[in-house]
Amino acid sequence: VQLQASGGGLVQAGGSLRLSCAASGSTFSKNAIGWYRQAPGKQRELVAGVSSGGSTIYADSVKGRFTISRDNAKNTVLLQMSSLKPEDTAVYYCHTRIDGMDYWGEGTQVTVSS
Repeated sequence: VQLQASGGGLVQAGGSLRLSCAASGSTFSKNAIGWYRQAPGKQRELVAGVSSGGSTIYADSVKGRFTISRDNAKNTVLLQMSSLKPEDTAVYYCHTRIDGMDYWGEGTQVTVSS
């Protein structure tokens, strides 16, 4: 399984970005996918996740601002980020776990300027 994250960039506070995680492998639709982020000097944290059935979870810090969705036909998970804040600045990673093994995509940098 390979995960490829894209869509990061530099945006002003209050702006929006959409991250995309493209996955290889025929088992994509059967697995939960999560978006994590890691800011300098901080631990990696879960931002949002979507189950195989489409149920979603969000970190309290992003509820109401971020939306995660999946398109199983395209093997893609999107993270729509709105009302961005400087504290959202981090490297964002997509993740899945299959048969007890963790798979991470390369991160994509999101920088929010004040």
